[in-house]
Amino acid sequence: MIYTCTLNPSIDYLVEVDDVKLGSLNRASKTAYYPGGKGINVSRVLKRLGEESTALGYIGGFTGAFICDVLTQAGISHDFIEVDEPTRINVKLKSGVETEINGLGTLISKEAELQLFEKIANLSNEDFLVLAGSLPPAVSPDFYRSVAKLCFEKNIRFIADTSGEALEGILQYEPFLVKPNEHELGELFEVEITSIEDAIFYGKRLLEKGPKNVIVSLGSKGAILLNDRVVAFANVPKGELRNSVGAGDSLVAGFVAAYETQRDYLEAFKYGIACGSATAFSLDLCEKPTVQKLLPEIKIEIVS
Repeated sequence: MIYTCTLNPSIDYLVEVDDVKLGSLNRASKTAYYPGGKGINVSRVLKRLGEESTALGYIGGFTGAFICDVLTQAGISHDFIEVDEPTRINVKLKSGVETEINGLGTLISKEAELQLFEKIANLSNEDFLVLAGSLPPAVSPDFYRSVAKLCFEKNIRFIADTSGEALEGILQYEPFLVKPNEHELGELFEVEITSIEDAIFYGKRLLEKGPKNVIVSLGSKGAILLNDRVVAFANVPKGELRNSVGAGDSLVAGFVAAYETQRDYLEAFKYGIACGSATAFSLDLCEKPTVQKLLPEIKIEIVS
């Protein structure tokens, strides 16, 4: 079973306004509500790809109830821990350019933190765990590190989609996959990544720190996969960028879904790129028919 863990979920409230005027009344031309949070996005994409998962994390209040209802209606299993405060709302304002306003995360007690840790401790070495997103207020800064250490000791395969200190703290525990973009990779080594060659060089240095697989996202320039067998480059298909929310999560979902069925890193990489691109070209997360349509446009080049 694939498990996703979202410590800081949200309702994503998408608002389209033709021409925003600050300080005046603005009327939306289109609105939509979606359950948000990186791990939840992964679970939603997995379901659309035909793969089952269970969403873990924290939810609370009427906003948390909305998230549970939407996931249940979609047939997505969830085992959240309920907290006292309402789950946050993130506003995505589209008006020529996209502006994001993220709400404050809920406060998580030490007791609730321990409850989630115990749920993860019950996973087996046949499971996958996707750790994704930011830490809410009051959660121990080393929470991801503690979970990673537990997974390492129990031989549970885990994917860490985070950055900065949270990412650095888990590398020694050999995550199955980490997915920094070029800016996050540069921050890790205090450099600026300006070329594909730079990304490969520092991607290899990141690989030496413990991960089994590294995918470096280069935006419209493509992406790189590195592991102990291969360094590979993939282009991204052409299309109109309509949505920057969830593309990375879709890449993770596609990679783990394809790897679970095919056990082929390159095919998983290709499928992940197709899923990420399909989301970027959609208003919501990707649908499987769009993913299948994009797959032939993605070419994998073996670098070494």
